[in-house]
Amino acid sequence: MSFRFAQPQPRRRPSLTPMIDVVFLLLVFFMLAARFGQEGALDLRIAGAATSEWQGPPRLVRIAAEGLFINGQPTTPSALEQSLSRLTETTSDPILIRADEGVGLQRLLDVMAGLEAAGFANLVLVAP
Repeated sequence: MSFRFAQPQPRRRPSLTPMIDVVFLLLVFFMLAARFGQEGALDLRIAGAATSEWQGPPRLVRIAAEGLFINGQPTTPSALEQSLSRLTETTSDPILIRADEGVGLQRLLDVMAGLEAAGFANLVLVAP
């Protein structure tokens, strides 16, 4: 009596392709769902919402394509803080900011961030 054993089959290697696909899909999902960087928020008031009458000298900062103006007088970003400090009694006095048509949002935000860094906390955005 003779037994014949079957030829041993080579081991099948599992396919890693489906696992790699799932890992890449998870990577794409988390990259799209993640928040990169910090979101900044600006405390803005819209002109016309004030409950009291305006007091003190005018403090209008106009951001134009050709430069910055305070009450119609040209100024530079470095001299903006000094010029406004002469017009305000405290840093909580309101400062009106108006950006002309065509001025980029980033430029407006840069000027506002500079004023906030200088200590001016009461910024009011005026529509052009």
